[in-house]
Amino acid sequence: MELGDEQLGGVNVDIGVQEILLAASQHDISRLRELIRSFDKAENPANVKDPETGYSPLHAAIAACEPDSEESGETRKANGLGNDASALPEEGPSNILEPGSEMVRFLLQEGAIWNDLDANNETPGCIAKRLGLDELYQLMVDAGVRAEMLLNRLDEYELLQDSDEEDTSPADVTPEQQTGEHIAPSEAGNAASAQGPDVTGSRYLQSNLAFNDGRLLDQDQNGVMMSWESEIMERSAKAILPESGLRVLNIGHGMGIIDNIIQTLQPSVHHIVEAHPAVVEEMKRKGWHEKPGVVIHQGKWQEIVPELINEGQTFDALYYDTFAESYSDFRAFFSEQIIGLLDINGKWSYFNGMGADRQISYDVYQKVVEMDLLEAGFDVDWEEISVPSLEGEWEGVRRKYWVIDSYRLPVCRYLD
Repeated sequence: MELGDEQLGGVNVDIGVQEILLAASQHDISRLRELIRSFDKAENPANVKDPETGYSPLHAAIAACEPDSEESGETRKANGLGNDASALPEEGPSNILEPGSEMVRFLLQEGAIWNDLDANNETPGCIAKRLGLDELYQLMVDAGVRAEMLLNRLDEYELLQDSDEEDTSPADVTPEQQTGEHIAPSEAGNAASAQGPDVTGSRYLQSNLAFNDGRLLDQDQNGVMMSWESEIMERSAKAILPESGLRVLNIGHGMGIIDNIIQTLQPSVHHIVEAHPAVVEEMKRKGWHEKPGVVIHQGKWQEIVPELINEGQTFDALYYDTFAESYSDFRAFFSEQIIGLLDINGKWSYFNGMGADRQISYDVYQKVVEMDLLEAGFDVDWEEISVPSLEGEWEGVRRKYWVIDSYRLPVCRYLD
């Protein structure tokens, strides 16, 4: 046992760690700064953990702001502290009204991890959201955006550095890099706790698929697509195809939900890119190759799309709905490929499931995507759609790729 540790109820208690957590919960920045500077262990003191609750200093600082009663909640509302995230104040110390905000800022500056999980599988931002601490929640969202933007840029740098040395195939990515539509980019907690092998592009493409009960599962029982997405797909298709006779390209057929809807909108050209051979076989079995205007391309979009561009193919509408790919793949698609595919007056969309394993991750990645889209020359409008109750939907599914209440449907177009 290290000096300064004690044994309490079978749990090793590090006194130094407990002092840090106590100072964080009391919002005593001076004391915490002193403790951090004198911390003599290798780990970052801003990320130490309570062995029982799993609280980090960020968790402790935010949890300590919980209102004591309904009266305190009413007092918050009277002071302009409602629960409407759209009414949050502009970022800046003078506009932050909630106690603990300066402590949260201090911890983030010291390198605290914005999406660290406690024993209840909550991030600090999850606690802020649950307690209605909107300003603290916004601080955590902003911290997440900064962290994710930095990680994405570092990934780009590493790809450039490694490009002359090895093949950086998008099919083999780590769980933390995965996104596409149904894998959350910030899913470190869920990915670490889920049983079974990681979801990678190469494993998925070699996986046996099961089409049954309104769902498509891979051989590891991961949900690839499910019928509850039907309303989302219908509204997405109608948003990018407002009239008949348009040319459309859909990347990722899956169960065929959106392609069936597209057919009802009577496009003049309907190209479908699908990478999984079992899905292509199912498409042929159902006669998709005989449907009006349909052209099926079997393979990864990374291989097919450049061929379409070289052929001079252009479209009025695009939809992107892949599985087990990385956010960098998606960003490469809209920043490098769409300009060669989409008509100047065209619209495009994608299944917006990034970060949908928890609300804060979803909010973070909406901002990340908005900034990357703007940089790539696109404007985006969002439509909020309520998600139906998913009780029972996840029975027999290894990973829940959706747990939040509302879907934000993106409609993208070129900037004016």
